[in-house]
Amino acid sequence: LQDLLSDAKEKGYAIPGVNIVGSSSINSCMEAAKKYGGPIMVTFSKGGGQFIAGKEADNTDDAASIAGCVAGAKHVREVAALYGVPVVLHTDHCQKA
Repeated sequence: LQDLLSDAKEKGYAIPGVNIVGSSSINSCMEAAKKYGGPIMVTFSKGGGQFIAGKEADNTDDAASIAGCVAGAKHVREVAALYGVPVVLHTDHCQKA
């Protein structure tokens, strides 16, 4: 991460961060990064995690929010290499386990 941030600062570009709500939005972010030649930051939130888990998933004690964020992160880990761009996971807005 430090290498990416240093490169962005040195070359004067931003690393976009996009709040996602499912695998389609994750893939769209990585697709755009590949098309325009840069890294991307995929941002997870409590609500986004719950949406990934599904609206009928039991969210008692934020279980669905947590499970959805974990599932989304696993999705990124599995498919990011297929796009050939660096992908940063931003989890500051996730529910803490």
